[in-house]
Amino acid sequence: MSRTYEIMFIVRPDVEEADLDKLIEGFSANVTAGGGEVKTVEKMGRRRLAYTVRKFNDGFYVLLTIAAEGKLITEIERRLRVSEQVIKFITVRMDEEEKRLAKVKALRDTKVKRSAQPVAHPFQAQPPAAAAATVEAPTTSAAAAPEVETAAEAETATVAAAV
Repeated sequence: MSRTYEIMFIVRPDVEEADLDKLIEGFSANVTAGGGEVKTVEKMGRRRLAYTVRKFNDGFYVLLTIAAEGKLITEIERRLRVSEQVIKFITVRMDEEEKRLAKVKALRDTKVKRSAQPVAHPFQAQPPAAAAATVEAPTTSAAAAPEVETAAEAETATVAAAV
């Protein structure tokens, strides 16, 4: 069963451009000879490393996207490990990630987008005449209730104003 993998490796900074191309072609030839398919080859250029690896502070980054069997990937990893020019590598299986992203996208497509719906503001929801009437009308409890001094008197005043 063929799966999709991304192999990123870092090549020593003292390697010439021609030798780098030759190294990439060698790994690509190993993949195709083993029954796999090289989908993309991306040379990301010389970059600074986050930390020192084998006494190097920078290196050439290369990203290979491959469709191959698991046994072929272990062979490619073995060759990366024994190659003196490669100082670091990582292999990531992408088919599970693509499946997960497709599931998340399908879930997002089923939901209603709130940004597409018009926003109803509470001040714009009322017609202008109704809004003016609510602002000008005095409240009955404040107008009918005289000034009170205690909480008990305030409660009886509220009950009396309501009746």
